[in-house]
Amino acid sequence: MAKLRIVFMGTGDIALPSLRSLLNDMEQAYELVALVTQPDKPVGRRQVMTAPAIKELALSHDVAVMQPESAREKSFLEALKATQPDVIVVMAYGQILSQKLLDIPSLACINLHASLLPKYRGAACIQAAIDAGDSHSGITVMHVVKALDAGDMILKMKTPIGACETGGELHDRLADIAPEALRKVLGQLVEGDAERVPQDPEQVSYISKLMREHGELDWSLSAKALERRIRAYHPWPGTSTTFVDSKGRKRRLKIFPQVNVNDQSGKPGQVLTIDGVLVVACGEGALTVKSVQADGSRRMSASDFLLGNALSVDDMLGADDE
Repeated sequence: MAKLRIVFMGTGDIALPSLRSLLNDMEQAYELVALVTQPDKPVGRRQVMTAPAIKELALSHDVAVMQPESAREKSFLEALKATQPDVIVVMAYGQILSQKLLDIPSLACINLHASLLPKYRGAACIQAAIDAGDSHSGITVMHVVKALDAGDMILKMKTPIGACETGGELHDRLADIAPEALRKVLGQLVEGDAERVPQDPEQVSYISKLMREHGELDWSLSAKALERRIRAYHPWPGTSTTFVDSKGRKRRLKIFPQVNVNDQSGKPGQVLTIDGVLVVACGEGALTVKSVQADGSRRMSASDFLLGNALSVDDMLGADDE
């Protein structure tokens, strides 16, 4: 039996384990004929052109790499068609795909999405599950259609969300779960018994891309909600608030996970305790903050931060300028 010809389309690091899994299985069931990923981009202060890690992985296994500026380019579509793929596998690629591209593979174009669809279509699905207090997340493998994350589902793999798990930690676990889901679906496609389960439109929700400003903490939320958000948004986009230092300057203070919820109360944003720990009142309850980083400084314990900064009980964090 001829090997299944696969084109993998991915850019984000979450796709690395799935591509690595295909590379490890190439001698048996699959032939990875090409990787499609986003173009190299300038990174850092010196704007050094940097390739996606997934490109480096593919090249180290002598897999052809395509990096179109747009997946709609005629020359790219012709080159992709020339690879004669049976299946196109998409994970964290970063562009909406045209119908012309979706029609190229002989069997299917499938996507590995890091949520339990139809909940959390869109980019920030991992953070959304933690932020909402969901008990589970997972990987959904679905057929790709022109509408965003709207295709029929083939398989779901669920995993519980840990009580202290951050967005970064869940991202890495879902990345490690995805290869098993992919192998199962590829086998089903070959055998012709892959399911097609339509998504329930009543259960659909959309999550937009997170920006740095989304990490601004709203102290009017409950302590439980803020604890989840701080975990969900670590490491990106991170969560922060503002404080006024001993020289009267308004500065930004990054808040890291490992915060505890307690039942103290006060005005939202009010500093309640500075005795070795930083306790801040929320809309309901309060947060005990253990690890912070002021702008222009290093990450440190809240107790070390309090030693060097003139925060007082009843000071307000995140207060608007007078």
